[in-house]
Amino acid sequence: MLKSFLAALLSVAGAVAQAAGPAASVKSSAPVLVLGDSLSSAHRIAPESGWVSLLERRLRAQGVPRPVVNASISGETTSGGLARLPGLLAEHRPAFVIVELGANDGLRGLPLAEIRANLKSILTAARAAGARSALLGIELPINYGPQYRDGLREMYRGLAGEFHVPLVPFLLDGVAMSPELMQDDGLHPKAEGEPRVLDNVWAVLGPELK
Repeated sequence: MLKSFLAALLSVAGAVAQAAGPAASVKSSAPVLVLGDSLSSAHRIAPESGWVSLLERRLRAQGVPRPVVNASISGETTSGGLARLPGLLAEHRPAFVIVELGANDGLRGLPLAEIRANLKSILTAARAAGARSALLGIELPINYGPQYRDGLREMYRGLAGEFHVPLVPFLLDGVAMSPELMQDDGLHPKAEGEPRVLDNVWAVLGPELK
């Protein structure tokens, strides 16, 4: 069943790429698609304060008015993102897909091999559709243990190397350990922390997106 699903996914992605044409990945009018979870969906803050909206504003300020489509959903998992991706690729025909998934899988303690397989399928489908990609990594709380936490880090590094895509090792670097920048749940940034989140993304992806 999994093989038939992936085959259908790649078939849709291929059709999108053919319809969009070979230059879709470099057209300045083609959007950036952010496929993420609550860390990218402006959880419990105004949408315009989230790092994704700030990214679109920064691109405009830099003279690159490329639209940014935020397809992030609170609670999203890698399997959910994978299931939604064909429709998103067909609708938006993005030039760039930023993948920010894995946090909810990790918090549930799902097998790393399962998380990796889903992310690999997402990157494969984006590539087949003619889009460039990037990965945004996350860190889990210390109580998840060094073996799982280290394995998650290595998973992101390995996928970035395999697909030759940019990697932001930890999306909340410089934010997660600053209580004044985090919401009461200890998991999501306040609006005041979102510019730093954008800086983490921009440091790696700014040249790519421009």
